Amino acid sequence: MSRGNPPAPALRDVTLRDGLQLTGKLLPTEFKIRLARSLLRLGVPELEIGSMARPDLVPPMANTLDVVAGLTPEELERCWIWVATPRHVEKALAAGARNLQYCFSASDAHNQANIGRSTEQSLAAMPEAIARTKDAGGRIQLCIATSFTCPFDGPVAPERVLGIADDERATGADDVVICDTLGQASPGQVTDLVSRVAGETPARRIVFHGHDTWGQGVANSLAAAAAGAAVVDGALGGLGGCPFAPGASGNTSSEDLLFATRPAWLDPAGFGGLVGLSEELLAELGEPNRSKAAQGARSKANAFDWVIPGDRELSGTEAQ
Repeated sequence: MSRGNPPAPALRDVTLRDGLQLTGKLLPTEFKIRLARSLLRLGVPELEIGSMARPDLVPPMANTLDVVAGLTPEELERCWIWVATPRHVEKALAAGARNLQYCFSASDAHNQANIGRSTEQSLAAMPEAIARTKDAGGRIQLCIATSFTCPFDGPVAPERVLGIADDERATGADDVVICDTLGQASPGQVTDLVSRVAGETPARRIVFHGHDTWGQGVANSLAAAAAGAAVVDGALGGLGGCPFAPGASGNTSSEDLLFATRPAWLDPAGFGGLVGLSEELLAELGEPNRSKAAQGARSKANAFDWVIPGDRELSGTEAQ
């Protein structure tokens, strides 16, 4: 008997954090808030809207707390902020954030480049980060970057990732995020690691964060979902990458993930609205559109429902 298809994973759009990191341009707060609201109104379940990284090191994140202040509590319930220290947690919660992604790398070399401390130091500080978040009634994720490969040290052993995910100092984390930071993993590797995280570490929601550097972003995300991930990350137009990870390019495209999974809340008109938002953002940034699904939506195959009619002009304002 067939076991049927696994449930479609939910999308977390990370455009406003990981998507913007390498662009070098600080978008106005009002633009970011409008984009976040448009994505939420279209039906995107969750967003990553910024980072507590130092603005002198990651300038596009400089107005993150202004974005948090501009959103309603109801909107913030669906939004995540990247943090790396208990002090980050304190500042984000004080600004009104409710959901925090506490991130560090499985690889010591990348953690030193990205955060300025060892993996052990980051993990040792996690109980304080969890306690502060829970005291404020928030949610916190254990986010493990470089879960497959490190740009400095090469392949990362699965046991390294499993050891972090199973460490008692991460007890209390609501989710675990498994990151293919460099986009070098294959679907088989993703299946194996996510399956082991699901079966050998504490029960919690699994999020897969993939990049499309080697063209495997959608395939890896679907493999992660089949292995137990409930959420997959993507960014509009395939934007993104880590400024401290040589060789990392854009995230898996949100448009490509949504076209592949076609969640119940998405129809062709909504997909067209999403493509319009993406095109508006990319034009503002001067970035190319790396999404194959977005390119398909602008094709001349008008008999296909998911193609945007040629005489229809779309922009982010339609979703508001």
